[in-house]
Amino acid sequence: MTFQLDHLLTITFTLFAVIDIVGSIPLLISLKEKMGGIRSTQATLISGALMILFLFAGEAFLKILGLDIRSFAVGGSVVIFLLGLEMVLGHEIFKGDKDAKSGSVVPIAFPIIAGSGTLTTVMSLKANYEELYILSGILINLVVVYIVLKSLKVIERALGQAGLLAVRKFFGVILLAIAVKIFSSNIAAFGK
Repeated sequence: MTFQLDHLLTITFTLFAVIDIVGSIPLLISLKEKMGGIRSTQATLISGALMILFLFAGEAFLKILGLDIRSFAVGGSVVIFLLGLEMVLGHEIFKGDKDAKSGSVVPIAFPIIAGSGTLTTVMSLKANYEELYILSGILINLVVVYIVLKSLKVIERALGQAGLLAVRKFFGVILLAIAVKIFSSNIAAFGK
């Protein structure tokens, strides 16, 4: 097996866009103030465990439900498309509980970091890429998540409101393109 950097970059940026840790900074800062702090290590490890568990056990779970990975990828591509659309247009499609007063596990690790969009994306990527690349992409994103959680105030000051909005819209467009690619490559398999 030859290492393919383009696969790793695609997966890493797809997960980065779906997790949207940069776009979540205003929400995370608000939660940090409400909760008196965020346990960065705990939130990172639990969200990582959820993604890795879904990567390796998600297929068995789908089989119990009578689904295959391509069907899940098509469904997941629709969710990814809607997430991208939400990021680009700025309209909330997925309603989240933004008033949570619980700890770093809920709502930060789940559903903000490792929410349904992220878990769906992990399974959708599995239809097109090898597990090693997906696992590497997850680990790279967990490092980024940890750094962001540790330095929320610094990042907010550096980017400003306009910078946060621009980053969110940029990754929204990337998500839309990736969703179309996943959808088209998996829907074509149903005709064969």
